[in-house]
Amino acid sequence: MDYLDHLEAEAIYILREVAGQFENPALLFSGGKDSITLVHLAKKAFRPGKFPFPLVHIDTGHNFPETIAFRDWLVEHLGEKLIVGYVQDSIDQGKVIEPKGKNASRNALQTVTLLDTIEKYGFDACIGGARRDEEKARAKERIFSVRDEFGQWDPKRQRPELWNIFNGKINKGENVRVFPISNWTELDVWNYIKRENIALPSIYFSHEREVVWRNGQWLAAAPCLHIDEEDVVERRYVRFRTVGDMTCTAAVSSEASELDDIIAEIKVSTMSERGARMDDKVSEAAMEERKKQGYF
Repeated sequence: MDYLDHLEAEAIYILREVAGQFENPALLFSGGKDSITLVHLAKKAFRPGKFPFPLVHIDTGHNFPETIAFRDWLVEHLGEKLIVGYVQDSIDQGKVIEPKGKNASRNALQTVTLLDTIEKYGFDACIGGARRDEEKARAKERIFSVRDEFGQWDPKRQRPELWNIFNGKINKGENVRVFPISNWTELDVWNYIKRENIALPSIYFSHEREVVWRNGQWLAAAPCLHIDEEDVVERRYVRFRTVGDMTCTAAVSSEASELDDIIAEIKVSTMSERGARMDDKVSEAAMEERKKQGYF
């Protein structure tokens, strides 16, 4: 078996374990390559039947239009259920306060909207596309990662997962985050996308767009980005290695318009995939602190 076959088999096994162990799971869908890969794996795990879970997207209102368009196309193509939680609703209800200022971002506000969505629909397991190679806090998590009744993660409260035996037992009010592609790398994902011919949003490939140089990285010159007289807007050929809120997801200069070009580019890159996320640069433990509060 090819190593991608081993990774695929493990992920399918985990998805089926979720379906077998939990009463009301959901698949967290961002419209990024990792969650799209999860959807592809779910098709292999459960077709010709329907998915035993809905897709759940937490929409900041500042997502890339290309990502939202792709999300809607994919859901229609699949014929599966999509649930959307809106950060704007959390703002309107006074549950969160929208940050102000030049570098303001709604990204961190997603946590409250996610936890409210989990509570509203009673999800006991949420499948996500996080991988251990992305960031050191994510490297600490097990494949079945238990959250307490407040949706919070305790890195010291980890269960052993010997011989791929996953313990999904939880108390009332708790839920589990499940990461079927936890053992994959960014390069594994791209090689799998190439092998399986998986469609992706156009922003993953080189394209020309207006960008602003800020804090050492290129940000899309979007209406939600606070641009002042100090900012210089340029048109450049860029692509995005990760997808998130437009205000904190940076692009990389690139002319890689084909999968082979992207794979070659990643092989020689000296910056990690999450290195293009401004929200991870707030502090050394930025991701871990957000996860403790209930983040993806």
